Amino acid sequence: MKTDEKSNEITAIPELLDLLYIKGNIISIDAMGTQKKIAEKIYKEKEADYVLALKKNHETLHDEVERYFQYALEVQFKDMEYQSMRTVEKGHGRMEVREYYLTTDISWLEPRKDWAGLKSIGMVISRCTRGNVKTTDTRYFIASINGITEFSNTVRQHWGIESCHWTLDVTFKEDASRIRKENEPENAALLRKMALNILKIDTQMDKAKDIRPYSYNAKRYKAAVNNSFLEKVMIDNILSNG
Repeated sequence: MKTDEKSNEITAIPELLDLLYIKGNIISIDAMGTQKKIAEKIYKEKEADYVLALKKNHETLHDEVERYFQYALEVQFKDMEYQSMRTVEKGHGRMEVREYYLTTDISWLEPRKDWAGLKSIGMVISRCTRGNVKTTDTRYFIASINGITEFSNTVRQHWGIESCHWTLDVTFKEDASRIRKENEPENAALLRKMALNILKIDTQMDKAKDIRPYSYNAKRYKAAVNNSFLEKVMIDNILSNG
């Protein structure tokens, strides 16, 4: 959904939701889309659920949720009602441990009355180790769901979308694109995603060299200078994957 030049995601998200049948699904949105009217539209009008990221654009709500979970960690959730889950992923030279926490005990949360369908608050702590470098990232959420499995799956899948956006920016320089006229931005975005998906399913370079996968940039470059490789990527991969 293209936004007007003088607009932003906050106005585009409701328009996008109007185009989609989302009843019974869970919608995840970044902090910019954490808006009361958007939550109401998802929960009441579209009959779906939401998991919305919390940042300082809702400072009071964010700080209250942050204080709650920080205290809970200090006392190790003693006598507190909560659900938790831990996952470990290894690959690409790194290990990432994620801890998910969710509580439906939010009667103390005064702003809850302003958010349609709000049933729980959540926290995710992600600890990543790459060589000798360790990083920790903590995120907070509000949600209309009450199960830790649904919460963890939704957050993880949302990060998958963020990863796609990051790849499009790094590999295809999408954020730096100056394409602005009429339908050109949407058309260019569609072509980039098609190209990225084709590169994702290609493994011939990896098997031929018997080494770790080439980067998307390397595959793009080889396709640009090697017509036989380009044909392989464009024809064989598409046919073999339907």
